[in-house]
Order: sequence, then structure tokens, then C-alpha cells
Amino acid sequence: MTRGILLALLGLTLAGCQIIEPRYPGGQSERVEVIERGTRAPDEAAPDERAAAGRVERRVAFPADEYAALEKRGSAAISGRLTIGGRPIANRPVAVAPVTTYSAEAAEQALAGRAVEPADPRARAYTHTTRTDGNGRFRLDGLPAGEFYVSSSARDPVSGETRVIIQQVSLGNGQTRRLELSR
Repeated sequence: MTRGILLALLGLTLAGCQIIEPRYPGGQSERVEVIERGTRAPDEAAPDERAAAGRVERRVAFPADEYAALEKRGSAAISGRLTIGGRPIANRPVAVAPVTTYSAEAAEQALAGRAVEPADPRARAYTHTTRTDGNGRFRLDGLPAGEFYVSSSARDPVSGETRVIIQQVSLGNGQTRRLELSR
């Protein structure tokens, strides 16, 4: 599995940090942030990166109480399309993870071009995943209400660079949201 895929999956499976604020100025409820693999300056390297695995050690311990307050299943859904440069990206993983202090750390690191240690299995139990179809479309049903990171990564068909996309969304009970994960 490539590093870009791992970054996207880790960002999603590392459910929820409040390090990244869940609300944005002007009443916005979502934001798309994109990074390109390898854009980090050499002087930004974290001293605790593990040379062999290329992963950053987690600083946020798994918050069991925070997760205990979350639902694992619900009646909401997210559908959308993954595109890079206007081209649909087929057969790529898409993950939806609740925003918690734990997942925010992973999202923050992924947006900075770094992968963190694998998520605690208890956090992965709250993460929903799927793959895009041949037209880059995806759908996840049975999601609970709450704040979520929706993420994926893909290789740009023109430049060959891996791009990570993380979008934060709010879901209500029974709500269906349509997203464009694009760069």
C-alpha cells in the first residue's frame, strides 16, 4: 500500500480530534484541505518520526470516554465523487471517521504530509469505509449523526503525485450529504 493511501486511511481511521476546529468562520460547516506528498520542507521534519516505518508517534492517547459518547451506526448517508484534475478516480478507498481529539491529530499530520502510527482498534470500530466505483462515485449508508472527516487519496493522473483530500462535514439523523472530493 502506498504512503499516500496510508495517509488518507489513517486520517480517517484516527477518529476525531478537536485540534482542528470543527466550525469555521462565516458559518461554514465544511472545508476541503489538500496536500501533495513530498511538499513538506526538510526543516519541518518531526524529531520523533520513525525512520524505518516513516510514521510519527501519536501524542494523543485514545480517548475512550470521548468515543463512548459516540454512536457507531445511524440513519445518515454520504455520497459523492472523487476527482483529481476533473478526472474521476476509480477503485480508491474513502473513509468517514468521527471528529475527535484522536482523529484530529491524524488529520492534522496527514495534511502536513506525515503518517502517524496505526489507529487504536477501538477507534477503527467507528470508521466507515468504502471504495469508489469506475466513475469515482462512492456511497456510505448507516452513518450516525455528528461531525466527520471524509478522506481519500489518489495519484494525480497528470503529475503522478499523490494527493490527500480531507473534508469535514456535519450529518444529522437521517440526512444524506453529497460531497465532491476533488483537487
